[in-house]
Amino acid sequence: MAGGDVEAHYTKDGLYQRIMDALAAIGKDIGNLTPGDLDPVEHFHGRGVAATAEMAKSLNPKPGDEILDIGSGIGGPARYVARTYGCSVVGIDLTAEFCATARRLNGDVGLADKVQIEQGSATDLPFEDGRFDAAYSQNVSMNIADKAAYFGEAFRVLRPGGLFALSDIGLGDGADVLYPVPWSSDGVYSFLLTEQETIAAAEKAGFEVLSVKDHTPVSLQFYQSQRENAARGDIPKLGVFILMGDNAKEKGRNSARNIEEGRVRPLEFVCRRS
Repeated sequence: MAGGDVEAHYTKDGLYQRIMDALAAIGKDIGNLTPGDLDPVEHFHGRGVAATAEMAKSLNPKPGDEILDIGSGIGGPARYVARTYGCSVVGIDLTAEFCATARRLNGDVGLADKVQIEQGSATDLPFEDGRFDAAYSQNVSMNIADKAAYFGEAFRVLRPGGLFALSDIGLGDGADVLYPVPWSSDGVYSFLLTEQETIAAAEKAGFEVLSVKDHTPVSLQFYQSQRENAARGDIPKLGVFILMGDNAKEKGRNSARNIEEGRVRPLEFVCRRS
């Protein structure tokens, strides 16, 4: 997927202001925000902040570590890791709108000194070899055709022994994937691999794959909970739908169906630079 095509898919002009308006609508004092106030909107992947917390725990960051977030979006996971573990996080994302919003939100919640955001490509990281103690990437690689460059760059910028956690949407053994979904409107720029293909790509780059988790059961529970809330009329005013645009509901329904019908599998890999 060409960089401009990815950025065009994710760009939603005025994103920061829409987030501020939604926060105000639920009674938040936007002049005195805390990091947790942003949790419902800033974790742009399945299961939200709960998935970020699980991923971060698998890396076991230490105070003083420098962590890389590949595909950092509006910075939610980076802020979570920084505030929870006391380390510094560098986020990189292709979408200028996401980067600008992330920087403003870092300042709004007092984490500008802990979280740095840069615009750039996951397949050409602008960092020196062996810089980072650990790295992670959440629901990013689906847009990346060149998996060799993606894994190769993650490997290059990690110190020896550093961990890389990857949350991904993998191909299942069901029918064709339904679109639109959060990462692609029509499937033209969607590059999904099976679990075994992902393992092979990581190992070819030099990683040792330590663990693979299939999050299908907990993802199904998550979507069922969302349906039950909607049936009760509990419709949130703040959520990742703000990042997805006018067809957010359709993207959400297709995401659930794809998992329920075995078209895709939500997977998490933990790898180590040998």
